[in-house]
Amino acid sequence: MSFNREMDACSILNERRNVSSPSEAIDWDSLEQMPLGGKTIPEWLSELDAIAKEVEAELVSRDIGCHLVEVLEAVNLVLFESRGLTRSPVLVDSKHSYLHSVLSSRCGSAILLSIIYIEVCRRLGLTIVGSRVGEDFLIWPQTGYPEELFKVTSGHSLFAIVNGRCVEDPRSMASDLTGTSLLGLEIATNRDIIGIALANLIRLHWKRASRSNHGLMLTSPLRHVNDAGEKPNMMDKSNVPLLRPQDLRLAIMASERLLILQPHNWALRRDHGMMLYYNREYGKAVQELSICMAFAPEEEAEILEPFVEKLHLMRLESSWKSLGHTGRLTVP
Repeated sequence: MSFNREMDACSILNERRNVSSPSEAIDWDSLEQMPLGGKTIPEWLSELDAIAKEVEAELVSRDIGCHLVEVLEAVNLVLFESRGLTRSPVLVDSKHSYLHSVLSSRCGSAILLSIIYIEVCRRLGLTIVGSRVGEDFLIWPQTGYPEELFKVTSGHSLFAIVNGRCVEDPRSMASDLTGTSLLGLEIATNRDIIGIALANLIRLHWKRASRSNHGLMLTSPLRHVNDAGEKPNMMDKSNVPLLRPQDLRLAIMASERLLILQPHNWALRRDHGMMLYYNREYGKAVQELSICMAFAPEEEAEILEPFVEKLHLMRLESSWKSLGHTGRLTVP
């Protein structure tokens, strides 16, 4: 464990030479006081207010009313031309998944740009709803006449004006939507949207944490334990792959928050337990995976059971050595 701590320290130093030590950390009285990219959270949220005011100014300068199409065109003009926001084609940089980073770098994931769009329109008194369709998260103004969203004027439908190119891409499921099929989509709640953003963060940070271990999956150790031909020492903690600690902790933090929204999601809890295992928090991993077994289908619980048993022995051995004992712990 001492060796692993040294390796973690080297990994942090290699990744970020100017990382601050724990003694330099500042304790903030409240989350709102903590600076992010040079601003506090309320100051970043006020950026959305400023964008909404820019849209209002654009409407006034045109001397036009508040027709739905004109308002959305003004929102698009301010967001994607004046502010220069762009959608990241491939999600590889974590800064594209955090609101303050997207507002400062002007490049974000699809879900973050949708959140910004929804919040700006809400400040203008316009309700925007959304739903996940395939790999895309689509948004549209709430209306009792959805067929109007698909009427083409000036070369584009209102639905395309809001969602961009994916609607007109024949490879996208969004290109097949009509006013009738739109009514059949399940509208995402705020809880759903937060869940999508958190799930994206988990995938992103896990991918970054494990990128030096090509092909490593969260469930890889389960396959080794249940493989009869595998060597018996596969669960030895010296064989736990070394991952990038900062990204692994961020993935765990996002998973913790998603579990608050989805406490009975057994697959999510399994993945959370496996990340704790990779982080060598064996006691917490045993607890989470044991809870997972209570919710998981029988066949999945049978796969988890031998892993949890061996993980429990690893936890006991760690406790044994922490008390100053030497040698391996033997169980009669």
